[in-house]
Amino acid sequence: MTTPEHPQRVNFFKNAPEVYQAMIALDAAARKGVDPALAELVLTRASQINHCAWCIDMHTADARKVGVSEQKLFLLNAWEEVPGLFTEQERAALALTEAVTVLTDGFVPDDVYNRAAAHFDDGQLAQLIGLVLTINAWNRIAVTTRRTPPIR
Repeated sequence: MTTPEHPQRVNFFKNAPEVYQAMIALDAAARKGVDPALAELVLTRASQINHCAWCIDMHTADARKVGVSEQKLFLLNAWEEVPGLFTEQERAALALTEAVTVLTDGFVPDDVYNRAAAHFDDGQLAQLIGLVLTINAWNRIAVTTRRTPPIR
């Protein structure tokens, strides 16, 4: 939530409309062929890592709409600790999401990439990578401009 100490910054979408439109197009392209429930888990997890309140709020709501269980949403930030809850495909996608989002070692480890490649064909894997890079861009826009979700 923006406060007097931390007010919302520039309205990025109003002041960079071409970039915004390009982001919308990129987002739509990245989602093609990706299961909506898996997409929302990936989008929410990257947003958690990036501390993007706006995107966490939006994607948890969207996840519920496409049938992701409350339990999965509540335990998403500890997905590795509940192997029976998330499918192997979801776990592979979440591991890749974390590796691409954090990049602390400057690369995505081979074991993480290979795990994802075992669950997704080349086209699906490329889409998943595109989805992760897109949410990371959205997160950076929202966090930088201090875009916060409405309090309900």
